[in-house]
Amino acid sequence: MKVSFADVWRMRTRLVSRLVVKDEASQRLGDFTTTWRVTPISLMAIGIGVVGAFIALILLRLIGLFTNLFFFHRWSTTLVSPAGNTLGIFVVLVPVVGGLIIGFMARYGSERIRGHGIPEAIEAILINGSKVQPRVAILKPLSSAISIGSGGPFGAEGPIIMTGGAVGSLLAQYLRLTSTERKTLLVAGAAAGMSATFAAPVASVLLAVELLLFEWKPRSLVPVALASVTAAIMRRYLIGFGPLFPTPPHPAFIGPVALLCCVLVGLLAGALSAVLTLSVYGAEDAFRKLPIHWMWWPALGGIVVGLGGLIFPQALGVGYDTIAQLLDVTVAGGVLLGILLVKSVIWAVALGSGTSGGVLAPLLLMGGALGGLEALFLPHVGVGFWPLISMGAILGGTMRSPFTGVVFMIELTHDVNVLLPLLLAVVIAHAFTVLTLRRSILTEKVSRRGYHLSREYATDPLEILFTREVMRTNILALKAELPLCELDQHIRDGATPRGQSLYPIVDDARHLVGVVTRADLLAALERTTADAAVRPLATLATTDPVVAYPDEPLRVVVYRMAQTGLTRFPVVERDAGHTLTGMISLHALLQARALNLEAEQRRERVLPLRIVFPRFRSARTSSPPRDPRTGVPSG
Repeated sequence: MKVSFADVWRMRTRLVSRLVVKDEASQRLGDFTTTWRVTPISLMAIGIGVVGAFIALILLRLIGLFTNLFFFHRWSTTLVSPAGNTLGIFVVLVPVVGGLIIGFMARYGSERIRGHGIPEAIEAILINGSKVQPRVAILKPLSSAISIGSGGPFGAEGPIIMTGGAVGSLLAQYLRLTSTERKTLLVAGAAAGMSATFAAPVASVLLAVELLLFEWKPRSLVPVALASVTAAIMRRYLIGFGPLFPTPPHPAFIGPVALLCCVLVGLLAGALSAVLTLSVYGAEDAFRKLPIHWMWWPALGGIVVGLGGLIFPQALGVGYDTIAQLLDVTVAGGVLLGILLVKSVIWAVALGSGTSGGVLAPLLLMGGALGGLEALFLPHVGVGFWPLISMGAILGGTMRSPFTGVVFMIELTHDVNVLLPLLLAVVIAHAFTVLTLRRSILTEKVSRRGYHLSREYATDPLEILFTREVMRTNILALKAELPLCELDQHIRDGATPRGQSLYPIVDDARHLVGVVTRADLLAALERTTADAAVRPLATLATTDPVVAYPDEPLRVVVYRMAQTGLTRFPVVERDAGHTLTGMISLHALLQARALNLEAEQRRERVLPLRIVFPRFRSARTSSPPRDPRTGVPSG
């Protein structure tokens, strides 16, 4: 066949144009989908970080004020421990009074103040479109300060997370923002509050990612990180420098025996995490069976808290001073048992009663007590080493946030040398609770309200598969000039590929002219008159149809289907004429999911044994051939 110069030039031009189109497609696709919209959101987050630092200061001052009022009858905002009170047996009444106040605030103010803050923030994000009531921003810190100040065995982090989140949500609700942007600002406020409270900006961002954002994208990570950094900077001027619990540095390497002991510490912390989680929701189930309104539950829980405080006063309040002692000096075994037993019981009962308070500080205290008991029989690595490792492990196990647990303990103590043993223990505790409990202490409450939350992060197969990989090429395309009278042979006699119900209409160069559905074609054939039978098919076509492109990720196609309500698109090239290449439908998208499912479930031996040990193969192949009749080697 003779090829002219013009044909060669046209082929070259077409090839170059396709290369340009593919290059343009690669320029459109990037690692991230973040736009410049992140800039104004980040500026708002910085402002929220400043406000979050002041909120943390106010909450800490309120806790100090109510603690002094309830236990020492004096006006002071200094943080003190309730353990030094002189109330005697009357100390039992203090948590009861605090529970009564919180019950009234919850019933007649806002029920959203109940709980320890993080599940409520998760619920606001997932269910309420990141909308928080304005009254929550006021009632949550006030109720939490009353709860902790009256002896409640809680920390300030949960309430400050919810309060900071409420401030971010309120700002977002006032402005014209999307639900996703409201979520970002809500989480920015939560991270800012935690950062200012604990002087732990990195752990605050990790907590936001692992528990609140439910995504790892720059559009949310950048604003949240800026809010956390801003709050940490403000803390230095408002509250003071970190770390919150400074400790002398431990050895950089503790040896193989101590590392194996870290595995044991992780297992014990995971077991304790499981027991604490089951205890909290067991107490909640017990309160639900009571024939009284939930408003009275915090007061009943206050009785248990008061009795626990009478037996072991160190179990009352936040316990920051006790945590510092566990990390800095050797604590007596009796005190460790008291913390572990009494604190865990009153904490589980009080939290199950629906009062207001956080979980991080109690977990640190109970984990530290467990580590102190372990230090009695584990190798001596330094004062406070095993309590520190156990604190991080119980955080990772109970909250199912291993990276937060590791970084949080390093920021609280500034002891970087414990990174390796801490990572080992935290991951073991995390694995233990993941395998033994379906949900964490934070997500169980959301589940009990009828919602499911998955906390696993993985690449969506729709992100990495392209339209060209799953589109259907065996399709029937109809010529635009085809008369209606000739459609029968295409539609009624089975020439259409099975399952095709949308027909692309093309010209002689396979450029897409429009589309028409099978139902419209059959209806047109039923009512076609003799005069209309010669009309070209193009008169029935829907021009300017919604299309897909071969170089598009399937995620883009799914979004387009959701926006248009259509489930089938013709696939065309990005050239000027929109050359038809195939069709894509929901069925093809299911095939993409099937590929991912096969990758997870299909087991196969990819590397044969003869490749690993080639000598065995050569021994078999080098043996002399045998006579097929006698079986005796020939030659």
